[in-house]
Amino acid sequence: MTVVLDWHHANMIILQTFIFYLQSSRRSGNGLAQRNTLHMLKNDSQNASFKEKPPRRQDMPPFEALRVFDAVGRLGGVRKAATWLDRDHAVVSRHLRSLETWLGMQLIERRPSGALLTKEGAAYHSIIAQSMDDICLATLDVLNQGHHNGLTIHCAPGFALHWLSGQLEAFEQKNADIDILLKPSEKSPDFAMHEADVDIRFNAMYEDQPEIESFVRSQTIARLPIVAVASPAYLEKSAPLATPADLIHHHLLHEDAYETWANWLRSNGADGLEELSGPRLSQGHLTLEAARRGRGVALSNYLAAARDLEQGRLVIIGEDNPAFSNLNGEYVLYMRADRWDDRAPRRFRQWMKRALNKDLPEGAKG
Repeated sequence: MTVVLDWHHANMIILQTFIFYLQSSRRSGNGLAQRNTLHMLKNDSQNASFKEKPPRRQDMPPFEALRVFDAVGRLGGVRKAATWLDRDHAVVSRHLRSLETWLGMQLIERRPSGALLTKEGAAYHSIIAQSMDDICLATLDVLNQGHHNGLTIHCAPGFALHWLSGQLEAFEQKNADIDILLKPSEKSPDFAMHEADVDIRFNAMYEDQPEIESFVRSQTIARLPIVAVASPAYLEKSAPLATPADLIHHHLLHEDAYETWANWLRSNGADGLEELSGPRLSQGHLTLEAARRGRGVALSNYLAAARDLEQGRLVIIGEDNPAFSNLNGEYVLYMRADRWDDRAPRRFRQWMKRALNKDLPEGAKG
């Protein structure tokens, strides 16, 4: 939290400096580009010293006008900003004009298609937007202090459906004082905005690993093979599969893109991947359902497909065939570093690792 607050103070100094340059430019008529303002601001931010007294009223535009300008700059239109801020568009336009009058220069170009930032407006907006974000993040950090009995968990919808939702009751019974919110989502949460306390993702180890922010920590909680699965009925009526390359000519079931199958096949030594085809079903649990119904071959892992494999609805292709490589994926748990050792997330993390290891089929770990 200290870093966020310090950056807020630093940005306010940068903002005051920028306003000074704008006013000086207005008086001299030289323009921002000739002054190389952004380079000067960068140097100022590196050598910023904090003043004891707050900014003078005459050095700061009205805050509501800055909020409006920030919204217009981000959303690209007065009406869009008005909707976002829950203001009448005439009020938003009035605030914009008052800010331009205060600064003595045009910040946006009004066009039928929307509002476009001028060169000076874009440079000014980059500072305003960062300052607004810092104020927001600092406020969220303060508001979230002392509310650590809640636990918001994000994860992929398939993981929630096939495993987590059925297991959470055991955690709840031992931790009745923790208020749990499970939010399945294909998109990872914004930890800076406190959208979640925990995020659980499955990452293929043969693909590029996702980058994480410096304030986020991660822990691998399970490692298991990624396998091709299909129903017995589909395999009976289809051409035999002796090598991974044979799958190229089968009915492959894709998630949101062809790259998932392409990366798996390439890692298994297959060529000719430009011939890939098949339906795209957006999410892993939908490809599994299609595979159960005999529509084709899906990629999954032992945990997600465990019940189907046990009950014979699906079988693993190439399970005992050395031509198929043992390609692993990892379930990774992500948390904010400053909450890593807090009671609720710590207990969940420890329970999660134990529960996953207990439920993994024999030999599932890579």
